[in-house]
Amino acid sequence: MKTHTCIPPHELAHALNTCSCQLIDVREPVEHAESHVIDAKLMPLGQIEARYGELDKSKPVVVMCQAGKRGAAAAEKLHALGFSDVRNLEGGILAWKAAGLPCSGDKRGGIPLMRQVQITIGVCVLVGSLLAVYVDPCWVYLPMFFGAGLIFAGVTGFCGLALILAKMPWNRVEGENCSKTSCGA
Repeated sequence: MKTHTCIPPHELAHALNTCSCQLIDVREPVEHAESHVIDAKLMPLGQIEARYGELDKSKPVVVMCQAGKRGAAAAEKLHALGFSDVRNLEGGILAWKAAGLPCSGDKRGGIPLMRQVQITIGVCVLVGSLLAVYVDPCWVYLPMFFGAGLIFAGVTGFCGLALILAKMPWNRVEGENCSKTSCGA
């Protein structure tokens, strides 16, 4: 059951200038570091239940992610935790950028997380297929596993491989392991 509404990017930009809504970015730290809406507070989806006390229940909350699915999940969680005015940025940061609205980020120069996921899956499918052809047909299960993972990620919006890659040393960002009180945008 949907208990939140979506807010289009231009409407959110206007709201950020005129009212005191709380903008929460529920992506992983590496994604937030790549590009984020200025003044968005980083609170990854997996930390919502532990950190919701940092938010003011009397003020509107707008959640955002990359494309909208994690934002919708975060909005549902916040609503279940007693927040009455929760909205999800329609289309996420991708729609925000497409609307030509300003973003900030450290431009670290690394490969974006989703491209890392694509590269990893592509390598594993290729290697598994080659091993199945030239070594043992049982290796066909490796590309099948990654194919099933892609289907699951597409249907649910949850990508376990992205979460694993986000924890890799080359994707660490300053402040990722910070305390509840010092985390921010």
